[in-house]
Amino acid sequence: LVLVSPAGSIADSMQADKEMVDEEPVEAPAAGGAKGVRRDSAGRRIKGRGTAGAEDSEMQHKEGHFESIGTAGAGPAKSIEGWILFITGLDQETQEDDIHDKFCDFGDIKNLHLNLDRRTGFVKGYALVEFEQQTEAQAAIDALNGTQVLGSTINVDWSFSRGPGRRAAAGGGQREQEPAFRRDDHDDRHRRN
Repeated sequence: LVLVSPAGSIADSMQADKEMVDEEPVEAPAAGGAKGVRRDSAGRRIKGRGTAGAEDSEMQHKEGHFESIGTAGAGPAKSIEGWILFITGLDQETQEDDIHDKFCDFGDIKNLHLNLDRRTGFVKGYALVEFEQQTEAQAAIDALNGTQVLGSTINVDWSFSRGPGRRAAAGGGQREQEPAFRRDDHDDRHRRN
């Protein structure tokens, strides 16, 4: 709605509206002694971020100097209690004692978890071994990665890592690619039954 006075034009009223918008917000005292509410020159309440003037902006004072996480710390990360290794490629007949005997030479094993399949009762193919010290865990990785346990080649790597420092190039923790499922094989099996 534009009101035009008999002596003024539409351009004059638009200029007056622009000046009201460009005016600096003012703070009005809030009821109950709370922090002041910011209002513009027309008395409308201003809410949200970005309503503070440039003098209130913390970002402007930083001038592009921000803290960063940095990638220099890439590598293993400690869990809450210790350094956990992830062992893959285990044979389904592997027992906890087999894993314990291999890894106890490098330090005290704080925890060992060998996950079993509920249906078959066999090992799912991986284990978790926790050491107290990082040096013990690193020695186990260096010595046992790529070795044999019950005829299966195992891969030993960190369970937790910070950033891109994983040993993917060495093949640690990677599974072999399974052949793709073909529709023809599925249909043939069902036709024979």
